[in-house]
Amino acid sequence: MKELYSQYKIPLFFSIAIIAMYAAFAYDLERYDFIRLFSLYAALFFLSYKLIQFNHGNFKFLLFAGILFRLIFLFALPNLSQDFYRFIWDGRLIANFVNPYLFTPNEYLLNGSTYLSQAEDLVEGMGTLSAGNFSNYPPINQLFFAAAGLFSGISILGSVIVFRIIILAADVGIFFIGRKLLIGIGKDPKHIFWYFLNPFILIELTGNLHFEGAMLFFLLASIYALMKNKWWISAILMGISVSIKLLPLLFLPILFNFFVNTKNNRNLLKQGMRLISYYIVVFLCIAVTFLPFLSGEFLQNYSATVALWFQKFEFNASIYYLLRWLGFQLVGWNTIAVLGKILPILVFISILLLSILRKNNSVKTLFTAMLLSIFCYFSLATTVHPWYVATPLLLSIFTEYRFAYIWSFVVFFSYSAYAKDGFQENYWLITLEYLIVFLFAFAEFFPRTKQKIVTQYKHYVYK
Repeated sequence: MKELYSQYKIPLFFSIAIIAMYAAFAYDLERYDFIRLFSLYAALFFLSYKLIQFNHGNFKFLLFAGILFRLIFLFALPNLSQDFYRFIWDGRLIANFVNPYLFTPNEYLLNGSTYLSQAEDLVEGMGTLSAGNFSNYPPINQLFFAAAGLFSGISILGSVIVFRIIILAADVGIFFIGRKLLIGIGKDPKHIFWYFLNPFILIELTGNLHFEGAMLFFLLASIYALMKNKWWISAILMGISVSIKLLPLLFLPILFNFFVNTKNNRNLLKQGMRLISYYIVVFLCIAVTFLPFLSGEFLQNYSATVALWFQKFEFNASIYYLLRWLGFQLVGWNTIAVLGKILPILVFISILLLSILRKNNSVKTLFTAMLLSIFCYFSLATTVHPWYVATPLLLSIFTEYRFAYIWSFVVFFSYSAYAKDGFQENYWLITLEYLIVFLFAFAEFFPRTKQKIVTQYKHYVYK
């Protein structure tokens, strides 16, 4: 017993400290208290790093710790995001066989409908922005919401617990599939802990109930199936991933070189047909999930709502904010309506170039191309909520790049926008956030250039 205590003394100390801080984060923190929020987050980041560093070889202990840390949030209502109220709303509508895409929550209240319990509480909780817009969550995500609607009755906390169990299960799935993928591409499997024990993941997914983890689980499972040469299973899993969050649609062009070897002219037609078949299965899977909700009104509402993310909403952006500022200087008003149309085209062209010019012919290179494409997309996006960074963070584990780890820390600067008496982004902190991220990314993307700069700097300083 003494030897066991001696062996686990340091990990246990760190674990107890982390548990106490997660409890404080979950049950005793207000979003507007930014100094306390970021101080707790920084301490969690440091302690989690040391926990992995001191005990990285003990997979069972760290897996148990990761699950235990998530269970701390089980009975807490999210305190950094109010999106879960909309999740509950949509889920209860589906549980009552009502299509959640056909009217906004405000329209529901104006119509005087009575079949949704706690309707006014949910609308108040989700806020005016969500209540005034149609649902933009894809069908499989709605299925998770419906599970809470079916099993939690009229309990908001009960719905939260259902969501947390789903998200926790997805993270455990990511742990096991991610470990297999790391071994398959010749990387140290312990790297999965930089996702699984990252406080960013625990707080934004388990704590704040965002379903990026569920989307990423099916995305990883899809890539694992590709590694095992089961392309049709991969296509189905990719379709499910898209039907949770639309984001994986960005990765479909990158699969071109994985399926098609342009140097092998003999099998070129066969390879092309397999790629086309893959895409067909993906989109058929997506279509099947949307089928129960399909109508002309749904298509109109859903497309209009998705367009809002490009042409109306703004939060924690980088390059877009610079272009917006430039627009104010040149024309005197916010040019988001124009930029919101141009920037997605630039993203699409960039991803096409990544698909054509890079040799994405292995799972390892595929991960790198996916990371670069998502980084390009978020760099040009008008809205980058903190939980969005979960995708580049997970993808980076399978590559040589580590800037997303830094991003998962500094993205919490964006929470400075929430004050007790209103909302106002701190552009100095946003500038600092992206300056750090872009500097680290540049140093990793262009190591030779970085070395030249460092050498010239030392020469200048010490000459």
